[in-house]
Amino acid sequence: MLAPAQGQALLPYSPELNPEQTEAQGIALTQDVIQLLRFERPELALPRAELATQLAPQRFETWLVLGTIYVQQDELEKGISALEKSQKLAPEDPGVLLTLGSAYFQKGDYQRAVENLEAGLAIEPQAIAGLFDLGNAYLKLGKYPEAIATYERSVEVEPEFWPSINNIGLIKYEQGDITGAVELWEKTRKMDDQQAEPLLAIAVALYTQGQETEAITLGEQALSLDSRYADLEFLEQNLWGETLLKDTAAFIQHPSIQALISRLQPSAAEE
Repeated sequence: MLAPAQGQALLPYSPELNPEQTEAQGIALTQDVIQLLRFERPELALPRAELATQLAPQRFETWLVLGTIYVQQDELEKGISALEKSQKLAPEDPGVLLTLGSAYFQKGDYQRAVENLEAGLAIEPQAIAGLFDLGNAYLKLGKYPEAIATYERSVEVEPEFWPSINNIGLIKYEQGDITGAVELWEKTRKMDDQQAEPLLAIAVALYTQGQETEAITLGEQALSLDSRYADLEFLEQNLWGETLLKDTAAFIQHPSIQALISRLQPSAAEE
């Protein structure tokens, strides 16, 4: 008997995998991933989610969870790719369609966002997040009547859903209906007085109407709640339109507001 050549290695025994057992392991792993996401541990969730798609590639749930993680981490191309695989496996699942629509919105492809969100809402018409996303997509496309109608649908589902009421105010302002916009922002303020956005919007509207003292007071309250709203780019990301942004730019140049921003900047940097 010849001795094995130097460097030769024996391969370990590899049993044939049972496809059903492997798929079950993938689904179980996906459940673990969901738990990790609930505990805000995406760094542990991602590699497990990737493995789950290998173990159960024909289950839409594994691709849905993986795509969701990618989107949350701003890896939109990877996220959309995974979500599209999920959609092919479950073309009429509303969760897949709505998540894919949200991903397209974040990518800036608002028409594709509308298509997927509408398809998802046709199946699950009371999905509040989907309705809000669809309203936002219509807003970005400049389709104001459709946006308002969709926001109103979300408020019918959940009357205290202030973000939709707030965004109708954003549209009203761009349409020149400042009084109508302020009424809506006051309504959201009553729902949740700890939200900076409607407070600042009211402040800007009052400032443009010459009510400087009240405007400054409200503006200081808003920025003390959340100093990010002094950043015009942040406001644009939150769907503030051209007219409101222009008026806000003038408002935040007021010496009192500038002084407050200067005081808040160090604390904002620490965060």
